[in-house]
Amino acid sequence: MQNLSAFKTLLHKPARVVVTTHQKPDADALGSSLALSAYLQKLDHTVSVISPTDYPDFLSWMKGEDSVIDFEDGNEELSKKLINEAEIIFCLDFSSLSRINGLGDMVAKSTAIKVVIDHHLEPEDFANYIEWDTAASATAELLYDLIVDLGDGHLIDKHIAECLYAGIMTDTGSFRHPNTTQNVLKIAAELIGHGADAAMVAKLIYDNNSIERLRFLGFSLSERLKTLKEYNAAYISISKEDLKKFNSKTGDTEGLVNYALSIKGIKVAALIIDRDDEIKLSFRSVGDFSVNDFARNHFNGGGHKNAAGGVSSLSLQDTVEKFEKLIEKYKYELNPKLKKVNA
Repeated sequence: MQNLSAFKTLLHKPARVVVTTHQKPDADALGSSLALSAYLQKLDHTVSVISPTDYPDFLSWMKGEDSVIDFEDGNEELSKKLINEAEIIFCLDFSSLSRINGLGDMVAKSTAIKVVIDHHLEPEDFANYIEWDTAASATAELLYDLIVDLGDGHLIDKHIAECLYAGIMTDTGSFRHPNTTQNVLKIAAELIGHGADAAMVAKLIYDNNSIERLRFLGFSLSERLKTLKEYNAAYISISKEDLKKFNSKTGDTEGLVNYALSIKGIKVAALIIDRDDEIKLSFRSVGDFSVNDFARNHFNGGGHKNAAGGVSSLSLQDTVEKFEKLIEKYKYELNPKLKKVNA
């Protein structure tokens, strides 16, 4: 972080602080938020964590989760009050204020000092302090390094360590993705040294399914998965009726797109879900195909090179057809062998 000395001075004076993160927070977003909150409380700050929406039940084990304010759950006025009174606002794991829904305008208008800690591409310029690196595997990795750089590594206890470990573990795909660097493994080891129970964290996140979620997973793979083998692409489309049939809850579609990407030979995969207000899309890729560019150019989204999201105002069927037609336009990039066949 630039101006680290000034930032450290800022944190030395107890203040009213709000920590927020992106809508439908995942393990990195919520874990980083709760870890930061616990750390700041040790510095005698008064901290409120506000989530724009609800989040998966399998994250409820994180210490401090029971005090998180869900903005959409009747807490609009409370959130507005806390943001208006805040002296510092931390924005974690998002690069644009549009990612925090109704909180975005409140944060933008606030006179509080704003701090961004994030690893997504093309950040919006609204913060006074920025800890930003697209090469980082997770916001949790950046937060850990920041706490250490501030000279406060000794304040990382078991609960903070486990929240940070969860964020790094999930955003690296359990240390399987290319973003698993030497620094990532070093930090993971150090977090275990701080007391993180790696096996327990993995079990609580990955082995904590409801029977409905498992049946939904089976249905999605058997009935809603389609491959476009000629283009090395695959997608899963989920309707509102499908979600209702299996009593789907927040988090039940987490990681579903990775099953499509796991098919041998597939280079790009999509999960297309019909939500109440719009169609949500998640993209994953391997190699040089940038789903960040794909999402930004065609679905008003973005994210990382190999993991991104987007939205569509079309119907589910029309969005699926749009995706298929777009993939055909990228066919030579996705399957170079087609060039030789058509030459």
